[in-house]
Amino acid sequence: MALFDLPLDELRAYRSESTEPEDFDAFWEKTLEQTREHDLDARFEPVETGLTTVEVYDVTFAGFGGHPVKGWLRLPAGATGPLPVVVEFLGYGGGRGLPHESLLWASTGRAHFLMDTRGQGSAWGGGGATADPVGAAPAYPGYMTRGIEAPENYYYRRVITDAVRAVEAARSHPLADATRTAVLGASQGGGLTIAVGALVPDLVAVAPDVPFLCDFPRAVTLTDRHPYREIGLFLKTYRGRTAEVRRTLSYFDGVHFAARGRAPALFSAALEDQTCPPSTVFAAFNAWGHEDKTIEVYDFNDHEGGGPFHEAAKVRWLRSYA
Repeated sequence: MALFDLPLDELRAYRSESTEPEDFDAFWEKTLEQTREHDLDARFEPVETGLTTVEVYDVTFAGFGGHPVKGWLRLPAGATGPLPVVVEFLGYGGGRGLPHESLLWASTGRAHFLMDTRGQGSAWGGGGATADPVGAAPAYPGYMTRGIEAPENYYYRRVITDAVRAVEAARSHPLADATRTAVLGASQGGGLTIAVGALVPDLVAVAPDVPFLCDFPRAVTLTDRHPYREIGLFLKTYRGRTAEVRRTLSYFDGVHFAARGRAPALFSAALEDQTCPPSTVFAAFNAWGHEDKTIEVYDFNDHEGGGPFHEAAKVRWLRSYA
């Protein structure tokens, strides 16, 4: 796919037309307050993997509604002192996988916490282990329209809340240095990274790669690729509900979270990305509230973005922060 979005100079100036709800902050403050009425109850069970350089723990903690959420905690083998923490969120449809996977961040000497995504895990990778026990009104197959009739019921209210609690769970481990916590993820994980970067006040760094869940008004009309297309297909059936759906999505738009970004950030965008179009990524990057921000641009890549090249860039970049 050749370039289909705005030219790069226009991307660097682009601003979203997404309308922020007046009660955006109150909505999220209430959501997190209600969630914290449940004890975090973070549990770390050692897992035998046969690995000699990394120790792995099967984690369970209480997310939205007190629902159990799974994860993996990976530590450098034999670590005894406080470790900087990297919390990672997953792409759409994937799960936490198997304990021997995803060894990069623990191999850099950090504690690596990988959150499972509720209800997902069956589209790619090694599978997931977290149910979503909340029902929903009629929805298009996938996750984008579950509960979309109202922000209080929307699927991503639960997932974003889980992500905030994942940071709290990671920080609760005895070897974690809570003062040196970074969050990162790609695609859906990038969108969650942006949200957590707004909702958790004392992170040292955030790194959203080709982030999803940004600039919904543009995304759902610019690309016909899933997952954004789920929203259009829902509205194709439920005619006349566009304003209602846009209102719900406005509470979850990465652009509005980005305006509240409180930590240094490294974004990435791919100019041929039809899944998360570059203008939607730049909309969040340009809105990011912290002045220390950088975006890596991959000119001829689709949604794979920078891949291993960007992993190396993140390793180098994060040395200055955690």
